[in-house]
Amino acid sequence: MFKNKFIVSLFLIPIAAILISVIVIFFSDKLFKTKNEGAYDISKKTAIFHGKEYQVPEEIIQPVLGYNVFTDIENNATSNVLGSESNKDKRIEIDLSSQTLYAYEGNEKVMSFLVSTGKWGLTPTGEYQIWIKLRYTLMTGGSKDLGTYYYLPNVPYTMYFYKGYAIHGAYWHTDWGHPISHGCINMQIPDAEKLFYWANPVIPSNTNSIKSTEDNPGTKVIIYGTTPKD
Repeated sequence: MFKNKFIVSLFLIPIAAILISVIVIFFSDKLFKTKNEGAYDISKKTAIFHGKEYQVPEEIIQPVLGYNVFTDIENNATSNVLGSESNKDKRIEIDLSSQTLYAYEGNEKVMSFLVSTGKWGLTPTGEYQIWIKLRYTLMTGGSKDLGTYYYLPNVPYTMYFYKGYAIHGAYWHTDWGHPISHGCINMQIPDAEKLFYWANPVIPSNTNSIKSTEDNPGTKVIIYGTTPKD
């Protein structure tokens, strides 16, 4: 009987070791992905959009803006804690008809930019809220058969506001003011950066992503108008 138990034990030990290894790898990988969510992927050098290849730009280490965005982030966060009305009243409006994005603080328009919205997929209209911000992310989709396939690594300054729809910078075209996307709102990278750090949720200077919470809610996004048929 003892011999049988010993044999069973010898059989179970390797199985237990394998299970433990699988569990460790699973949770380590999950932790790694969570920790690095929104980070720049240095291994991705080439992007594809509708059959054409594009060079992926280098990571933006220093802000291209004319002010210290990280100082503004800290001030923004402090203002939120104190209940600043300007931060509570922030909103982004996108007029599909004019392909223009407006940023408001209360009744004051603080920024406006030409954008490119959905041509190969409609940009949704309605009222939404930013639910996650990512400094960089991978976007893929479309159809190879139809010639609309896209593989876009390191899409900068991405703010998802409804399912897979986002406001983000684009390096694969310069056709601003005309519909070209699969439903997202494309922006020039310097414009997208400025909006990214202005909008909520507030993102700390040492992180690559932030999700909206009750204490750090996302900025409202309102989309209206009719997309022109370019």
